[in-house]
This record gives sequence, structure tokens and C-alpha cells, in this order.
Amino acid sequence: MDLQLKDKKAFIAGSSRGLGYAAAHALGLEGARLTINSRNPESLSLAAETLAKECGVDVYTTVGDVSEPAAAEKVISQAAEMLGGLDLLITNSGGPPSGKFETMDDTQWLSSVDLVLMSHVRLIRAALPYLRDSDAASVLTITSYSVRQPIPNLVLSNSIRAATVGLTKSLALELGGDGIRFNSILPGWTQTERVHKLMAARAEINNSDIDEEFKKQALESPLGRMATTEEFAKPAVFLLSPAASYLTGVMLTVDGGMYKGTF
Repeated sequence: MDLQLKDKKAFIAGSSRGLGYAAAHALGLEGARLTINSRNPESLSLAAETLAKECGVDVYTTVGDVSEPAAAEKVISQAAEMLGGLDLLITNSGGPPSGKFETMDDTQWLSSVDLVLMSHVRLIRAALPYLRDSDAASVLTITSYSVRQPIPNLVLSNSIRAATVGLTKSLALELGGDGIRFNSILPGWTQTERVHKLMAARAEINNSDIDEEFKKQALESPLGRMATTEEFAKPAVFLLSPAASYLTGVMLTVDGGMYKGTF
């Protein structure tokens, strides 16, 4: 299937590694022109070099911490200038700290809101003028299957990511008339650096080791394993692409069957 992504102009937040990088790589392989983002200049430069080499497309970079209020306007305007506009936006950030409710104070809650909710709000707000000028405008928010099935010891993520899903669905309804599609990808447990850290935290709590925690978590999927980042990226990029032109307001769970609900 032709995803119709050749020469489309894409900005991917939080994309020097992990799920964001995987999505950027999949977009690049389809011929999209990329601007990737990270708060770490060194890792961003390395990611851009690798993407350009493996995908054979233009790859630009913009440094910025999307949890900071002023960052969104800067990185989006830089991306649009380098690309000559913007067709595709992936909003993504790192996850908030793990822990139970009574261990979290107001400072942690508020900083997590900036990271996990307001980063999406600000990036989308900054991108709207450019997206309105596109004939293939599409936004994808990266959240988590925890919005449907809360994950133990992740109260901040469970709570705040649900607001991003509400935002995504609301904007699909509110801005569909402007020709902009909004969807969300809800990944389950995927082999990333963040998941490694979460498994390490579980191992400490349970007095076990990381390998044991990985195995236990993988068994929650009927497939008996976690996802690779590529298995996350392919459906994410499809949702974002013009090939999915009649899909908007979709919250797609990519979790290997770990979510046990019917709907």
C-alpha cells in the first residue's frame, strides 16, 4: 500500500530515541521529510545522521524541551521554516515518574501535567496555522494503553495521559471542518529505554531482577512478548498518513492484547 507520504513535511517531538525515533524512521522510509526534536543536542544530532543515512530523506533538527511553555512555539516555527511548511505532527514526550499516589506531591503532579498534557496542547496550538495550509494535515498524539487499563505504580501517567486522549478526540470534532485529522496511538509495553527503567523500578520494589520483571510483563500479552518499536511505528504512521484519510478521532491500542476490555 502506498501511504502517500513521499515529500510530506513532518515534525516529530521527542524523537531522538524510543517511540518518537521509531515513528520518524518509519516516516522517513516512506519518503517523508523530517524535523526531529529532543532536548539533548548530541543524541539529536546522532539520530538525524542515522535517519538521513538509512532513509535517504531530508532530516532537520530542532532542540527544545517540550515540557517548557516557551519551547513549542520555537520548535514548531523552526520546523516549518526548515521544511517549508508542515503537513504532519506527532506530539510525544517522555513519561512522568513512576510511583504510587501517596508518594507524589503537587510539584510532581504539576510538572507531569506540563510534560504529558500541556506539551501536546502547546505543540498543536503552535502548529495549527501551518496545518491549515496543508492539504494532508494530520496530527498523532502518542499516549498509552494505560488510558484504558491503568498500570500499577504509574498513577501520574494513568491520570494525565487520559486528558490527552480527551484533547485528541475533542480536536478531531472541533477541527475536522478545517481538514485536520487527529488520532492517538496507545502503545502497550514496548522495548524502549523508558520501559527498561520502569522494569528496573519494579525489580527494586519486588526484590527481583530486571529480566524476571520483563518476562512477567510480557506474559500479560496473549502473544507472550513485548512489542518492538517497529511494531509500534507502522500502525502509528498509517494513522498519520493520507492513506488513512477517513480516520479521525481514533484511539488505537497497539499492545499485543494486553488490554483486556471489549471496547
